[in-house]
Amino acid sequence: MAPTLKEKGLVFVGLDVIGDRLTEINVTSPTCVREIEAAFPISITGMLMDAIEKRLATR
Repeated sequence: MAPTLKEKGLVFVGLDVIGDRLTEINVTSPTCVREIEAAFPISITGMLMDAIEKRLATR
């Protein structure tokens, strides 16, 4: 999945999964960032900003 999304230039998407099935790819409004950051020691917002800065620097 990741290589295809990257190939299309999508930096940040939400994947909806039920069981072992992918049901939706959200490219306009990925959510759950706050919930994930509250549950795990990870900064998705920081990673997203780093990716955006890197992409802008290469243009």
